[in-house]
Amino acid sequence: MTFDWQAAWDAVPPLLDGLVVALWATALGYLVALALGLVFALLRRSGRAWVRLPVAFVVEFVRSTPLLVQLFFLFFVLPAVGLELSPLATGAIGLGVHYATYTSEVYRAGIDGVPAGQWEAAKALSLPRSRTWTRVVLPQAVARTAPALGNYAIAMFKDTPQLTVVTVAEVLSVVKAVGAQNFRYLELITVAGVLYLVTALLIAWPVRVAERRYRKGTA
Repeated sequence: MTFDWQAAWDAVPPLLDGLVVALWATALGYLVALALGLVFALLRRSGRAWVRLPVAFVVEFVRSTPLLVQLFFLFFVLPAVGLELSPLATGAIGLGVHYATYTSEVYRAGIDGVPAGQWEAAKALSLPRSRTWTRVVLPQAVARTAPALGNYAIAMFKDTPQLTVVTVAEVLSVVKAVGAQNFRYLELITVAGVLYLVTALLIAWPVRVAERRYRKGTA
């Protein structure tokens, strides 16, 4: 089979549309992962076992089951109990909850990495617990974890092809739909691969910049 450059060029517009959908799902899912991951990390530090243990179970359960299974559950099981979401919302929430279990561990490591002297200084100044967290601990913890959190944005984007199972019209879904019409899968997959590569590199660039700045700041 020869490579048809015209077919590849014709595939660019619909694949770009699919790429936009994938980026929306990644952005929305990433916001969920960042916020929910922090909530998980804080709750797992609770001194109350009835709070800490159920959260730990949820985190381990979600992290130990495939994202694909979780997407099927959200898309096919929740409507049966009266909770129906759009495909994009389902994909974003599925990605967000799944990756929140990983970001929670990153946050936890960042919090644990805050020097004990910082906690002691806050206590010596009689800072309220909420102020200690928001003004002293979390700013330092987030700064430490920024590079690792950025890497999860790249991983999440690369997982967007799995959203095709919940009918999200991302890049792989477009490949399947257009390929069913013209059967030019070589060109479609090639263009899709290039789009994934270029986009992943663009997402990775600020992550690498953050890593270099963090290393300079800790040197």
